[in-house]
Amino acid sequence: MAEPNFGGRIGVSWRESTPWWPLDRTAPEGAPNVVMIVLDDVGFAQLGCFGSDIETPHMDRLAAEGLRYNNFHTTTLCSPTRACLLTGRNHHAVGMASIAEFTNGYPNSRGFVTKKAAMLQEILAQHNYNSFATGKWHLVTAEHQTMAGPFEHWPLGRGFDRYYGFLGGDTNNWNPDLIHDNHRVEQPATPEEGYHLSVDIVDHAIAFIRDQQAAAGGKPFFSYVAFGAGHAPHHTPPAHIERYAGRYAKGWDVTRAEWFARQRELGVAPEGAGLAPRDAAVPAWEDLSEDARRLYSRMMEVYAGFLTHTDDQIGRLLATLDDLGRREDTLVILLSDNGASAEGGDHGLLSEWMFFNGIATTMEANLARIDEIGGPSTYNHYPIGWAQAGNTPFQWYKRWVHAGGVRDPLIVRWPGHVADPGSIRPQYHHVTDVVPTILEVVGVEAPEILAGEPQLPIDGTSFAYTFADPAAPTRKTVQYYEMFGNRAIWVDGWKAVACHQRDVHVVQPAPFEDDRWELYHIDEDFSELDDLADAHPDKLAELVERWWVEAGRHNVLPLDDRGVGRTTRRPGPNRFVYYPGMSGIHPQAAGPTRNRNYTITAEIDRNDASEEGVLLALGGRFAGWTFFVKDNRLVYEYNYVELARYVVTSEVELPVGPCTVAVRFELTGRLRGRAILLVDGAEVGRGEVASTCAVTTGLEPLDCGQDTQTPVSTAYESPFRFSGTIKQVVLEVHGKDPVTDPDPDPDPDPDAEGRAAMGAQ
Repeated sequence: MAEPNFGGRIGVSWRESTPWWPLDRTAPEGAPNVVMIVLDDVGFAQLGCFGSDIETPHMDRLAAEGLRYNNFHTTTLCSPTRACLLTGRNHHAVGMASIAEFTNGYPNSRGFVTKKAAMLQEILAQHNYNSFATGKWHLVTAEHQTMAGPFEHWPLGRGFDRYYGFLGGDTNNWNPDLIHDNHRVEQPATPEEGYHLSVDIVDHAIAFIRDQQAAAGGKPFFSYVAFGAGHAPHHTPPAHIERYAGRYAKGWDVTRAEWFARQRELGVAPEGAGLAPRDAAVPAWEDLSEDARRLYSRMMEVYAGFLTHTDDQIGRLLATLDDLGRREDTLVILLSDNGASAEGGDHGLLSEWMFFNGIATTMEANLARIDEIGGPSTYNHYPIGWAQAGNTPFQWYKRWVHAGGVRDPLIVRWPGHVADPGSIRPQYHHVTDVVPTILEVVGVEAPEILAGEPQLPIDGTSFAYTFADPAAPTRKTVQYYEMFGNRAIWVDGWKAVACHQRDVHVVQPAPFEDDRWELYHIDEDFSELDDLADAHPDKLAELVERWWVEAGRHNVLPLDDRGVGRTTRRPGPNRFVYYPGMSGIHPQAAGPTRNRNYTITAEIDRNDASEEGVLLALGGRFAGWTFFVKDNRLVYEYNYVELARYVVTSEVELPVGPCTVAVRFELTGRLRGRAILLVDGAEVGRGEVASTCAVTTGLEPLDCGQDTQTPVSTAYESPFRFSGTIKQVVLEVHGKDPVTDPDPDPDPDPDAEGRAAMGAQ
């Protein structure tokens, strides 16, 4: 049967036939390449061109050749901003109310973006674009991050032609969890050999662009480059740290004042803008001890070096566009996904996993390891005082919908299409506006149907009109916000905002009806400081009512204020079989062992007593458990966020030849238990595990027959592959965790005992 719509003629042979080739898709004439650079947790003030003294010359160059937007907004969290950025729709409407790992069983929080919201790369593919993504994805739920997929929400499943990076919210920059296209890969070098994730991400971005240009030089491309920087861990090469030695000894109060003065000088903060008072949770720098100042200033030196190192990689990417002669016909968009993060708490962190487990750290414990900060032995974050400085001149932080969380840097460069390069644009815009802007620039429209799926309407408003007209009034009219129950809405220059909760570890926040709404006239109050709620109650009531209208329109309900405890696991199996050599499995997709009884059983065979290695391991250097053979003994070790290591070793040596080894973990209380070692069914050792923790959200995967990335135990080095033979390893899990498993009659505070135990460590 002939091809449908064939335009030639088919005869008996080629002599009586006429060939015909279908026309290739073409991009509109003059359609530019698009390079989108996404920074992570970088606050409004932290780029040099937005007021800081952090050295970012390549980003500053972009600003000098393009435009800075000082009234640009995001969702205040990673995954939701990315969902808006790539679809042009609001995050609740597309299924990404919070981060991808925080699914809760409701349509607004599926952990992936509905196919009814086409992403930019899927639209551009219909117009002859190639698209490549490198770096952070964070738009697929944890349970789908396995080699069984489904892959439909991985980057290639959502329209990118090539991908290299990490799927989760963050990863170790020295020892990352890497995905190349649709499979896991080992990092190409070690930290000792100079490896760093930011370099690797840009190496691949450059390679993808060069390969495409060599094969089809006239074809446009979309390159999406999403750094892990400056999200924790702030992993920084030593030379970049040392260039900031001593710079932040002046402290966060002086730094904020200096950065604000520079913002005023640059025009990033307009005439009349004020500086938010120091947060009550942030101590005055002058009140800190000398040791605290030394520690906290070092943490900021590390962060500044991290951002400058990132800028170096952006410089390499931009140089590639110049070398290929594609600078003039490439639209570059650079933004941060939310404000600076306060998750480092009062003293900063040497392990971010203490935050996720609600475990307090101390200044003294951090100070003892000051020389390690930024290196491979830490998963570090700076203290809250530097986050407030990063969000100068605003109040609050990432996760909240006050300006400090949602107003972020945006730079746009498009040579020949900007009336006044180097200037600032004040129009109010939101991350949903990026896709419609790019579509207008390219000269295409969002489809009503794509791949058979009727499409949701685009929520965003193009800001391409601002390129040529700096004084044009904003065309945006309304934008709502919601995160963890914190709510806000902007309408025609006015903003109402309610802080629902300060601590995302609280199990039962106050009722929503108890929230106090604040009111700001943003057109006259740039820094969002003058609360007019009492002066204009009618205006406030009008905006609050409008918030509910927008919430209904965009699928915001039900409100979920459970913070880091909102994730629930759908019902699943309790028996898991793993095989040596398999790719690692995301902790949330692996057998759930947190706060449960479980048994790990391995069928092994050894030719001699020297054969050893890991049988099954979850996590790595910063938290996790591992079951392994070493020195002819069976060992189970639990790494409780590096605060304690519970090691149980068999009292007898293992037999040579085939045998069955096991560890049985029995709960003795919430988040604690005992481990019992067995060889061919006989007990050979037992020991107490006084504290356990969550090992989730992309720490390090579950591995069989090896322990990749970093070692859970200090008794071996990764990957410590088992040198004998493993037939299989079976993990059997019993019981439920009240926090992560749905329960029709939940304990009102299911983790109170566990938090008390953790706080006692």
